[in-house]
Amino acid sequence: MADVVRPQRAATVGCGVIGAAWASRLVLSGVDVAISDPSPEAESIMRDVLANAVRAWDDLGLRTDQRGEWRIASSIADAVADAEFVQESVPERPDLKRAVYAEIEQALPSDALLASSTSGIKPTELQAELAHPERFVVGHPYNPVYLLPVVEVVGGEATASETIERAKAIYQSIGMHPVHVRVEIEAFIGDRLLEAVWREALWLVNDGVATTQEIDDVMTYGFGLRWAQMGLFETYRVAGGTGGFRHFIEQFGPALEWPWTKLMDTPPFTPELVDKIVEQSDEQSGHLDVRELERIRDRNVVGFLKVLEENKWAAGSAVAAQRERQG
Repeated sequence: MADVVRPQRAATVGCGVIGAAWASRLVLSGVDVAISDPSPEAESIMRDVLANAVRAWDDLGLRTDQRGEWRIASSIADAVADAEFVQESVPERPDLKRAVYAEIEQALPSDALLASSTSGIKPTELQAELAHPERFVVGHPYNPVYLLPVVEVVGGEATASETIERAKAIYQSIGMHPVHVRVEIEAFIGDRLLEAVWREALWLVNDGVATTQEIDDVMTYGFGLRWAQMGLFETYRVAGGTGGFRHFIEQFGPALEWPWTKLMDTPPFTPELVDKIVEQSDEQSGHLDVRELERIRDRNVVGFLKVLEENKWAAGSAVAAQRERQG
């Protein structure tokens, strides 16, 4: 990986849930950030998300007194004019993203990197009309970006290898754990796994097997706790006992031929199914507004990260490295 050199100035284009969280992580890492978003709510969203991020970092014991400055820029050109690094987080429409990139390139310094937060569009498709596609890369995060360290780094056909290494170094410099997705595929790694769970959950609700609350309970009281500290393969290795992973495969592998799941299909999104999901979700957590839910989520994630750091395990290693960089 390239030398870990934190940028001094960055720009975020898009200030929704993901864009504001990117900006918050950058600011709390000591980077000055210019934010571009046409919404009149952009500044309010940024203030709310940054406040949550500060609260979470304080709870985690990370320093929040070395912040960079942030501002809402008057235009895309104003935001990126002196940026060393740009993170785009506009809606998932290739035509919109390419139009935004055209504006970015008109003002972006020649040595700056351009990254997209897209959750599934191939970078080759996104960089097709760029004048300098070699400096474009996907950096796909997970929400909340200011707490979850992982970022999937994906290059397109025209992305330079130096860009991949530099992007990984930049992300690492702000406390993230970059994973290079070496084969360019739609939805990358994490969202493909999440989609499989999502499809099955929709069938369980559609067929009346379980409510949204019951599905979430099985996850949060069960395997979700395992996944927070030990991923899929390592969990199954433990399940194999002293015989290890080979024993697990021999014992449970044949079950994959049984018709348990419906992974390649989803139930039709009829008005009845949508109403059913919405009603169950409202009953489950409709008494909490979204900011309160975010704070509850953040407190729980902070608790997990503290334990993982104490045990020198999984995402805790990223927090430990970030703490060491802060001094």
